[in-house]
Amino acid sequence: MTDDKHVVERAGWAPVRHFAERSVAGLAAVVLAGLAFGTLLLLVRSNWSPLRSLDQSIAERMNDLVAPHPAVVKVITTITSLGGRGVLIPLVTMVVVWLLIRRRPRLAIYLAVTGLGAMVLDPSLKALVGRVRPVVADPVAFGGGNSFPSGHTLGTTIVYGSLALVLLSATRGRWKGWILGVAALVIVAVGLTRIALSVHFLSDVLAGWMLGLAWISVTAYAFRVWRREAGHPVPAVTDGLEPEASDDLAPAPAEEKVLPHPWAKGAEILVGWVFTFGILYFVGYALTKWTPGTAFGSWDEGVNRWLQTFRTERLDDLSWLASKAGDTHAILIVCLVFCPLALALWRQWRPVLFIVLTMVGEITLFLTSAAAVGRPRPPVEQLDGQMPTSSFPSGHIAATMCLWVAIAVVSMPRVRQWWRWVFPVLAVLMPALVALSRMYRGMHHPTDVMGATLLTACWVGALYWIMRPNEKPETVSEAAEEAAVVAEHQHQHRPVAA
Repeated sequence: MTDDKHVVERAGWAPVRHFAERSVAGLAAVVLAGLAFGTLLLLVRSNWSPLRSLDQSIAERMNDLVAPHPAVVKVITTITSLGGRGVLIPLVTMVVVWLLIRRRPRLAIYLAVTGLGAMVLDPSLKALVGRVRPVVADPVAFGGGNSFPSGHTLGTTIVYGSLALVLLSATRGRWKGWILGVAALVIVAVGLTRIALSVHFLSDVLAGWMLGLAWISVTAYAFRVWRREAGHPVPAVTDGLEPEASDDLAPAPAEEKVLPHPWAKGAEILVGWVFTFGILYFVGYALTKWTPGTAFGSWDEGVNRWLQTFRTERLDDLSWLASKAGDTHAILIVCLVFCPLALALWRQWRPVLFIVLTMVGEITLFLTSAAAVGRPRPPVEQLDGQMPTSSFPSGHIAATMCLWVAIAVVSMPRVRQWWRWVFPVLAVLMPALVALSRMYRGMHHPTDVMGATLLTACWVGALYWIMRPNEKPETVSEAAEEAAVVAEHQHQHRPVAA
C-alpha cells in the first residue's frame, strides 16, 4: 500500500519533473520572473519609499531630456504605439485567422488564450494596486487608468513573445535568431518608451516584463503538456511549439520564384511607371493650361457648383464617411487585412506583390504628378479645408480605385463561389462613392476623377501585363525537375575524351 502511494505521488509530480528535466533554465526563468514580479508588487503596494523616490527621479529626469525635443517625442510615440491595443489586438486576430486557415487550431487556441490573458491581467492588477501615474513638470503624453503594471509593456511581452514561439516552428537555422532578436528588440523598446514618455515608472515597466515572461512561460508549458498528452513528442524550445507545422506556417512553401527574371521585370515596371506619369502629366497640364475659360472648363467647374446646391448637414456627414473610405488609413487597413488572408489562402506571393506594387505605384504617381501639375482646387467652398496637394489627380479616388481593382483582378480567377462577384461590384461601387463625395465636398473637379481613372487604367494595366499575377507559379518540385533535365541534357552532350 505504501509503495502504491509513492507511485501515485510520483505520477502527480510527473509534469513538473518532466519540465525540470527538459529545461532547468526554463524552470528557473519562470520562478525568477514570478518572484521578481511578486517582490515588485509588494514593494509598490506597501509604498516603499526608496523605490518610490527612485521611480520619481527617473520619471522627472526622462521628462527633462525628452520634453524639449518634439521630433524625439514623435519617434518615441510611434515606437510605443507598437504596444497599444490598437496594434496588438488586430495583430493577434490576424495571426489566429491565419492559423485557422492553415488548419492549425491548436496554435490558434494557444495564441488566443495567451493574448486574452494579457487583457485580463492588466486591468485586474491595476485595479488591485491602484497606483497613480507619474506627475512631471512638462508632460508630453498621457495614459488612462492606473500605472502598475505597464499595460503596453505587459501586452507587448506576451503578444510578441508568443508570436515568436509560433513563428519558430516555421523557420530553420539563422532565422530563429532573427525572430527572437526582433521580438526582444520590440519588447525592450516599447518598455523603454513608456519610461521615456513619463507615463510609467521604471518599476511599472519591470513588472510588465516579469509578469509577461512568467505568463508566456506558463502557457507555453501548458501547451507542451497538451501535446504530450495527445501523444506528440515535446520539441526543444528553440524548435517552436509545433515544428511539424513548418510547411503549414510557411507563407508559400511550394513557390520557387515570385517573378521570373526579377531584374528584367523590375526594369519593365519602372518603364510602366514612367509611361503612366508621362500620360498623367500631359493630361493634367492640358487641363490646367488650356481648358480654363472654355466651355469644357466651365462645365468642369459647374458640376461642383451644382453639387454644392444639394448640401445639407446630413449629406455633409454621409459624404465625410464616404470620403474617409478613400483616405490613407482606410486603404492601409484594407491592405493589411486582405494581403495576409490572400497569402494564407492561396500560398502565393505573386498576387500579394501585385497589390503591394499597385499601391506603392499609386501613391508615388499621385504625389509626383500632383506636384508637377499643380492644379488649383475647384472654386467652391471646400468642406475639408486647405489640402497640401494639388487637385489633379484625386489621391483618394485613385487609391480606392487601384486597391479594389487589384483585389478584383487577383480574386476573381481564384474564387469559384458565387460571391466572387462581390469583388468587381466593390471595384465599381467604392470608387464611385468616394468620387461623388470628393466632388460634393468641393475637393475635386470631375476631370480629377478622370485623372484617377487614367492612373488606375495605365498603372494596373501595366503591372498586370508585366507581372501576370494570376499565372501559375513555378513550384520547388518543378524547378528541381527542370534542373535535373538540364543537367541530364548537358551530361548526354558532353564530349568524350580521346
